[in-house]
Amino acid sequence: MAVAAGAVVTLTGVRVAYDGRTVLDVPALAVHEGETLAVIGPNGAGKSTLLRVLGAVEAPTAGEVRFRGARVTPRDGLAVRRRMASVFQEPLLTDATVFDNVALGLAFRGVGRAAGAGRVARWLDRFGIAHLAARRSRTLSGGEAQRTALARALVLEPEVLLLDEPFSSLDQPTREGVIDDHGRVLRAERVTTVLITHDRDEAMALGDQVGVLMDGRMLQVGESAQVFRAPVSEEVARFVGVETIVDGRVADRAGPIALVEAAGRAIQVAQPVPPDERVRLCLRPEDVSLFPGDPKPGSPGDFNRLAGRVVRLVPAGAWIRVTVDCGFPLVALVSGRSAQEMALASGMAVTAHFKATAPHLLPGR
Repeated sequence: MAVAAGAVVTLTGVRVAYDGRTVLDVPALAVHEGETLAVIGPNGAGKSTLLRVLGAVEAPTAGEVRFRGARVTPRDGLAVRRRMASVFQEPLLTDATVFDNVALGLAFRGVGRAAGAGRVARWLDRFGIAHLAARRSRTLSGGEAQRTALARALVLEPEVLLLDEPFSSLDQPTREGVIDDHGRVLRAERVTTVLITHDRDEAMALGDQVGVLMDGRMLQVGESAQVFRAPVSEEVARFVGVETIVDGRVADRAGPIALVEAAGRAIQVAQPVPPDERVRLCLRPEDVSLFPGDPKPGSPGDFNRLAGRVVRLVPAGAWIRVTVDCGFPLVALVSGRSAQEMALASGMAVTAHFKATAPHLLPGR
């Protein structure tokens, strides 16, 4: 990734090694003013190490970190950290009131209680916890405690906000509410943010830019929609939620549409790949719709319509993950209500619909 102008924090040639073993290797990375960079990856990918380097907590073994263009050295670390704020998975609140917890960072930075009261009140209100100002932290629910931690960080008006899996310990309804409120705050205030998470939904909800970190290597960085819709490799594709990956060959091309043969099926793909190229066709489950019965006669237009049979149904919350044998295993995500209305069952004949813009092609192997 080219490091562009307007970046608040940049990494160049950064490598971190422990006992001679490289755990992080990032040739270039930029955190841009007013944007949220969401870094996703599995456990052990190096996400926390990356956050420590970005936050000037840990110096890299090699390479350089720059904050607003100035190189960060171990001697500068404390001064740089004071221009940032962090929120972790656990809120780490003191046994004090919500108001006092939010005001704590201001006190550490020499802002008196009277001078900071207005700022504290504003952020309590922004996170919907103004009514809890006098409550002791030990009486808070998980969601209330995390809202308090977020307010405590943002009241400092940091130049960079660092979030280390801050929502992972919350139950699903609470988590969704906190993420929604936090997303509105980040967009309204244009807070420069780095979010570390293993959760794709969090990255999609909050990230303007998304980076995929695996085995210490940043495999892809780009706009959120681009990373999830056009992964650069099969490894990235599987991690960002692509469940159908099938080998194929480009049989023909008409303008921007390639006709891909895969397992005896002809599939239209809106990606201008030349004929005879071997490809890997990737398709997200939420891009596939299922209809009972065989395909109806008529022109398909820009839709692909593949006949198949249901081979597996797996509940996934309010959704059903349906695997269809279309000559290759194709996975669709169907709402529980739709599955019930169609009476979906193993062995049932269905037609899988998806637009030509839905698949993404990777080089074949």
